[in-house]
Amino acid sequence: MKMRNSNHLSVKLNDGHFMPVLGLGTSAPMEVLKSKVEEAVQIAIDTRYCHIDSAYFYQNEEEIGQAFQKKFADSTVKRDEIFYTTKLWSTCFRPELVRESLERSLKKLQLSYVDLYLVHFPAAMKPGEELLPRDPDGQIIFDTVDLCVTWEVECHPYLNQTKLLEYCKSKDIAMVAYAALGSNRGKEWIKKDNPVLLEDPVLNSIAEKHRRTPAQVALHYQLQRGVLALAKGFNEKRIQENFQVFDFQLTPEDMKILDGLNRNIRYVNDSMLISHPDYPFFDD
Repeated sequence: MKMRNSNHLSVKLNDGHFMPVLGLGTSAPMEVLKSKVEEAVQIAIDTRYCHIDSAYFYQNEEEIGQAFQKKFADSTVKRDEIFYTTKLWSTCFRPELVRESLERSLKKLQLSYVDLYLVHFPAAMKPGEELLPRDPDGQIIFDTVDLCVTWEVECHPYLNQTKLLEYCKSKDIAMVAYAALGSNRGKEWIKKDNPVLLEDPVLNSIAEKHRRTPAQVALHYQLQRGVLALAKGFNEKRIQENFQVFDFQLTPEDMKILDGLNRNIRYVNDSMLISHPDYPFFDD
């Protein structure tokens, strides 16, 4: 892909393509209007985000496609300047359904290709039109598929995944963090007794020193240690703030202090993801 801004850093993947290190996450709670997602993507592109992350399960690819087409039409950006990621949903894990699912996403997006296609969650479900197939007792109906794939990694200062990152680097694998800013404790599938990452006094102290927000420091921490990150936002101020992470540098002492925040705390309760009636897979 072409670079729109020299400050917008990318990593070279092992197939020779480049992936921007910071992306806009587009998952949204049901109460957020789909039009807000379209608006957020347009704001992100105007802010010079090059990496947009979504999924078929989010059911917003049509709106994202509309945002892309508007920005292509007014010459704000060209297709080869956007890195777009989408994901294969769990009801389409059978090999004969993969291409069909991708083509369905491409049609909604009005695109001829995507840059990255991920497995959304490593649990196959019964194929069909239902996103969440259930039996008469309301339990998820799973499918048996041989999965030779992997699943994205929660990663933030309270769960810095150092050993996994070292392994990924040794195998030339790009690691992408979700929940990079912690997670909204109002969500039912989030563990309620965890501390709020962005309220951490150490993180805030470092942010104050650099005249940055705690979110900007948490994101830059990931980028500086070689982890790609997704940041979600649906208002212009937050989208723009989250992108302002390329023009400052954390000191070695800052990085050591932030490394010391690791508590092996995981915000996402995996067992609740499976049992929750809405089975949500919303990235933060």
